[in-house]
Amino acid sequence: MIRDTSSQDSAFAAPPRQAARRRALWAGGAVLLAGAALLLWQGWRGNEHSVSAARLRLASVARGTLVRDAAVNGRVVAAVSPTLYAPAPATVTLKAQAGDTVRKGDVLAVLESPELSEQLKREQSAVEQLEAEVARQRILAKKQKLLARRDADTADIERLAAQRTLERYDSVAQVGVIAKIDYQRARDALRSAEVRSRHAELAAGLEGEDVALALRTRAAQLQAQRLALANARRRVEELTVRAPVDGFIGTLSVANRAVVAANTALMTLVDLSQLELELEVPESYVADIGLGMRAEIEIGAIKTSGRLAALSPEVVKNQVLARVRFDGPQPAGLRQNQRVAARLLIDEKPAVLLLPRGPFVESGGGRHVYVLRDGVAVRTAVTLGATSVTAVEITSGLRLGEQVVIAGGDTFGNAARVSVYP
Repeated sequence: MIRDTSSQDSAFAAPPRQAARRRALWAGGAVLLAGAALLLWQGWRGNEHSVSAARLRLASVARGTLVRDAAVNGRVVAAVSPTLYAPAPATVTLKAQAGDTVRKGDVLAVLESPELSEQLKREQSAVEQLEAEVARQRILAKKQKLLARRDADTADIERLAAQRTLERYDSVAQVGVIAKIDYQRARDALRSAEVRSRHAELAAGLEGEDVALALRTRAAQLQAQRLALANARRRVEELTVRAPVDGFIGTLSVANRAVVAANTALMTLVDLSQLELELEVPESYVADIGLGMRAEIEIGAIKTSGRLAALSPEVVKNQVLARVRFDGPQPAGLRQNQRVAARLLIDEKPAVLLLPRGPFVESGGGRHVYVLRDGVAVRTAVTLGATSVTAVEITSGLRLGEQVVIAGGDTFGNAARVSVYP
């Protein structure tokens, strides 16, 4: 029985040259491995951390146009949304309900105010009384003018009679028929008649002016009373509340047959044919925005544009309200208070170095970024310029095409160098 073939094998010694070559190969491989290990050890010793590339988000520095904008939220509001008020204390009778569509001039509510009704009657009565007084004053004016004219004419007749008497005395005074004293009396009577005639004429003129002034005073009182009557009539007509515009009833603030005070809100009318956007702009953007600025608007699947039309002068909860009007026709299907998203386009800067916006803008105050060089993220000082919703301007510290860690750098712990492995 044969166990194995060991008795048949023969051992041959390797040639001396081949053994030396083998030993040289092993020694060279050992030296290469030691050198690579030394290089790796030196590289790892200079880095403070090591992070997987899968946990980072990288972006390249590019050149392009930075559109500086502000992303804001808001809602759809009616450009014309008047609130109707009670002009006086009254009892309200509603003629429309919330949600009803109304046309301009339609009666929405009727107010009952006994006080205004009584005031209208008093003003009407006062006007009628003054009209009668003005008519009576016209008659009195004519009568007083006639009396003054009669006195003036009587005085003129007396003057003429005295003049004729003096003329008769003149014709006979030369022959001594009458006494000299009678002649002097005749002359004095003529002068007295002339004075009375002149004064009567002046008195007639003054009397005419006086009665004319009295008549104008009464006429002015009548006109003032007519204005008061018109105001009272207007206030009574305002008790019938009518729609100032086409639209529908948004909200009712009072119940039917309720007694309300003056200036109480009754209802709100909404005109959906003229809609605007009310945007909530952060206070930090207020210094950079102005009227007429363009806005890109997204309302669900609807994308359109508009212009900034108004800006609130006050800050509420670190926000300022802005009104945006649509460019061109208003999109169909909009609803009151519908939420919207918008971008206010503040500025455009062409041909600048850009990076996509990420957490690196806020971390460290935006003064440092990590640049990937040969598998190592190196902490590099940079200066940031203008920012937008999607990008940020690089003014110094980076070159075109460099790879920058824009997200995930919060795990670096502000290390100067961080190894990035695949």
